[in-house]
Amino acid sequence: MNALTLEGVNIAYGHTQVVHDVSFSVASGESFALVGESGSGKSTVLKAIAALATGWSGSIEVAGKPRSREHDKAFARQCQMVFQDPYGSLHPRKTIDTILAEPLQVHGLGNRNTRILDMLNAVGLDKRYRFRFPHQLSGGQRQRVAIARALMLEPSIMLLDEPTSALDVSVQAEILNLLKRLRAEQNLTYLMVSHNLPVVGFMCERMAVMQQGRIVEICDTAALRTGEFTSGYTQELYAASGGAG
Repeated sequence: MNALTLEGVNIAYGHTQVVHDVSFSVASGESFALVGESGSGKSTVLKAIAALATGWSGSIEVAGKPRSREHDKAFARQCQMVFQDPYGSLHPRKTIDTILAEPLQVHGLGNRNTRILDMLNAVGLDKRYRFRFPHQLSGGQRQRVAIARALMLEPSIMLLDEPTSALDVSVQAEILNLLKRLRAEQNLTYLMVSHNLPVVGFMCERMAVMQQGRIVEICDTAALRTGEFTSGYTQELYAASGGAG
């Protein structure tokens, strides 16, 4: 079964259409990337899946079921999102404990203490961070908390919006390795947005290349080792990246 399926998705902000006829599928357990330059529409697609962009038409299915245009608890249990900026995605006046407990409270899940400690351990954070505030953590530690929060409901699908681009280069590899390990341990499906082809080559099996709101090519990331693409735009992206893999 496919974890995600998009067919003929169009997205508009007001009268301006920003995504045109996007179709792709992500198999259960797969790691799939949307790549392209800034403004190509890739993050907008992610927001539509997450119900953060409402002006869309077409079909979005999650685990074989049509995606509602509204937030719903059943969807949140299945699919969670990790945002680009760990400095903006965590409430500055709430402790890490409170941030991680909120999804459990919303969904009426018990065993809070054990769940929080287990998830801190899973993302490589010592329990001493539990009652600290976000400003007391480094950027990499904040992103680990954001990943932990996304995993608190034990989703099967993770939407990753440039999850390392706001971090120092020295920290990026740590977070990517963490995400790769968590995917294997928890049998997660990833849909990752990135402009960084080496990151995509490391994290994903397939990718869709977007230009001006349209998909111009879908291919295996193995092509990043050879540069053999069918789209001239993809070849330009590849050349600009200096190659990948």
